[in-house]
Amino acid sequence: MSDTFLHVGDIAHVRHTPFRHRFRYRMWMASVDIDAPQESRLFRFNRRGALSLHERDHGARDGSAFRPWVEAHLAQAGLSEFGHSVRFMAIPRMFGFAFNPIAFFLCHDAQGRLGAVIHQVKNTFGDQTEYVLAVPHANGTIHQSTGKRMHVSPFFDMKGGYKFAFSDPLADQFRLMILYGAEDTPRMTAVMRLQKSALSDQALLKLLLAMPLMPFKVFAAIHWHALRLFLLGAKFHPAPPKNANVTLTGASA
Repeated sequence: MSDTFLHVGDIAHVRHTPFRHRFRYRMWMASVDIDAPQESRLFRFNRRGALSLHERDHGARDGSAFRPWVEAHLAQAGLSEFGHSVRFMAIPRMFGFAFNPIAFFLCHDAQGRLGAVIHQVKNTFGDQTEYVLAVPHANGTIHQSTGKRMHVSPFFDMKGGYKFAFSDPLADQFRLMILYGAEDTPRMTAVMRLQKSALSDQALLKLLLAMPLMPFKVFAAIHWHALRLFLLGAKFHPAPPKNANVTLTGASA
């Protein structure tokens, strides 16, 4: 599993309440084997480069290796058998700037079976939390659900939870739907569609030209649409006190 892959496509967000608001943007992610990340001239792991993934940006966010952090989370959830091989999928740093609303640790057992996904979620305030969820051993669409435990958007309160529905993340076509709602009322839907391809400097150069400064554009788009929601009259919810499952602002270098 040591190859690095590119996953290119788009993501669409639809807010359902108290009024409908939607946006869509192009995006791409990279996925690496955390034990043997493949690099190229343009893509680096834990090193400076035009494109790079750094362990200090994710996981424990203190510069320590992914593996002990992943294994501790899997053990706590009773899913240790799926720590045999782990692939991390995220938006890379581009020219030093990093922002990932969501990233994934894809955890497999010795037979290569995907058995757990750690959904790593960040907000624009610098906070991070993780949802460690088992993968049902069934063919077809994978379904998972969890309660909400981190303030993400200032225009939603902390009520409700998330439902995930997705295909095999390492298949040629990856489709993920996230439904956020409270008391059976949908509040927001996000749909991500990505196409997998092999890592090459030629492919990376094309992506850099087609979507320059993509992490910054994602960060800026979130703030732009937040401003639009504010002007449309969306109710503002201040951040509640942090809980023990949230890595606080400033923990990332």
